[in-house]
Amino acid sequence: MTDDLSRPPLDHDQAVVDGYAPYHRRALAFYDFFVFRGSAPLFWRCSPRDFERLYHTSVGAKHVEIGVGTGYLPSRARFPVSNPKITLVDLNPATLDFAASRLRFFETTKVVGNALEPLPVPDESHDSAALCFLLHCVPGSLRDKGVALKHAAAAVRPGGTVFGSTVLSSGVPVTWAGRSLMDKLNAKGVFHNDQDSLADLTSQLKQNFTDFDLVTRGSVALFRARKAA
Repeated sequence: MTDDLSRPPLDHDQAVVDGYAPYHRRALAFYDFFVFRGSAPLFWRCSPRDFERLYHTSVGAKHVEIGVGTGYLPSRARFPVSNPKITLVDLNPATLDFAASRLRFFETTKVVGNALEPLPVPDESHDSAALCFLLHCVPGSLRDKGVALKHAAAAVRPGGTVFGSTVLSSGVPVTWAGRSLMDKLNAKGVFHNDQDSLADLTSQLKQNFTDFDLVTRGSVALFRARKAA
């Protein structure tokens, strides 16, 4: 069952629009294969099992997915209840529709929203929030787009969890092939991570949470933070 609170995005920064434009329905049909079987393990050196493990150990009964992709990871997550409630937040109607269709056996709500702005969901209304493979697609440095962590935390109840993953360009090992692909994706405006460092991500997590875990797998940072009770 899906509720639809989406509306056409208006007056968003062009770089943000350019970042989500490649994710149309035809491209989304191949996204999982190219990302979780292709670029993640081969170029970023992070196994799909690492992403799935992060979801298994982090999702709550009422979950908000920010930057939804295809809904692949929440569809494979081991929720603590059999009937989780999932809110999907994205600027791209195509990804919202695709993910909602994939998660159609759960109670889902689609919301058009920008992670760089306060999310259009009630404060402290969810048990968990995910930003998986989102930050490296958002324009700006982590010092700027780290505000997405603040907005995710606002949507989570005290004691809840904010977690996610992102591809970094410095402070982590980047293979020659990975650097080449990263440069191409940045040039196309699909990625915006040429300034993203492990140090800046750590700093942003410290600014927004007192309790967090941060690990790296290849060029990918995976994090889990708990909102103070």
